[in-house]
Amino acid sequence: MTVITPSRPAQAVRVAERVLSARAGSAVTLADPIDLGGSGRTSVVRARVAQNPLSLDRSLVLKVFPADAHDGAFARELASYKYATALPSDSRPGPQLIASDTAARLLVLSDLGDGRSMVELLGSTDWSDTSHAISAWGQALGRMHAATVGGEADFAALLRHGPGHETVEAVRVPAGAAVQVAADLIAAAVGVRLHAEVLEMLHQCPHLFSDGDHRAFSPSDVGPPNILINDDGVQFMDYEWGGFRDATLDIAYALVTFVPELAPRWMARRDELETALIDAWRSEIQAIWPALVHDGQMHRKVLAARTLWVWLSTAWMLDPDLDVDQRTHGLAVRSNDPAVLVARWRDLSAAGRRIGLVGMGDSCAEVADALDAAWHR
Repeated sequence: MTVITPSRPAQAVRVAERVLSARAGSAVTLADPIDLGGSGRTSVVRARVAQNPLSLDRSLVLKVFPADAHDGAFARELASYKYATALPSDSRPGPQLIASDTAARLLVLSDLGDGRSMVELLGSTDWSDTSHAISAWGQALGRMHAATVGGEADFAALLRHGPGHETVEAVRVPAGAAVQVAADLIAAAVGVRLHAEVLEMLHQCPHLFSDGDHRAFSPSDVGPPNILINDDGVQFMDYEWGGFRDATLDIAYALVTFVPELAPRWMARRDELETALIDAWRSEIQAIWPALVHDGQMHRKVLAARTLWVWLSTAWMLDPDLDVDQRTHGLAVRSNDPAVLVARWRDLSAAGRRIGLVGMGDSCAEVADALDAAWHR
């Protein structure tokens, strides 16, 4: 077994050359490796294709999982890239899988180029940069969801025949555990009783990972750090959590994770950006999910999923023992900044009030105040 040490890009290049050469039937040579950093769990390397019998792109990206990584992480990412690469090019959500080596835990991917990151665009001082990026993000999510409805059996087959045989959505277990202790944990931490409307929203959500009326493929960690915008549009990266789940989890994830990256001057206009994100997404999926054309049903479903993400990120900070899977440390929804979590509860309060859930709005505002007071003692 070839084990690649993530801190040594040259090893990744050698293994990739072997894999690509075997596929081509003649030598493929890679040169000038650049360490792109990776997520902490993985190493990501860009290399120039110096000798190229396969008419490959001029550069490729090599993604390597460490030897001690959870088997399911590589298996799920491999299955996700295989599934996404088989989609029509205009529906493909991110890089194309060129080759892989299971023993070395190596993925060879097309190079998306430099482009502009969503983090950069949200932090821009140019309103058109930020507003256009938000709309493009929503549209890209919608196109991906629309293109993959009905494909769950194909994805399951890829996962079932992959190296890890993992079939369980990785976030489902910690999410379910966090929901079960929500009332007791928040009461013990800050002395607040969650309103019945908040608890009702939370208890609707864990099944969305394994069930739900609006299932489609998703890379799952669709927050700003994993989005690049290049000449081909929005590109989603990092498929370690990829799989099928209810699409409202994705649009809610976007709503929860974009605000911390927003330039301070646009904070007063974040409601406008939320509306643009949702409308752009809905414009792409309304033909396949006509029920979501109705504002009442759509906003309630998205609010429920949003409540889950806000609570899950808070629960992980209040009780680290709820995080049984260390891979979640890389998720964009996680935050170690108390101010971010307080802001999420305030935004959740406003979202509840906008659809007439006054009790939920008041309860979320009370949680925000209590957390803010507790963390500033």
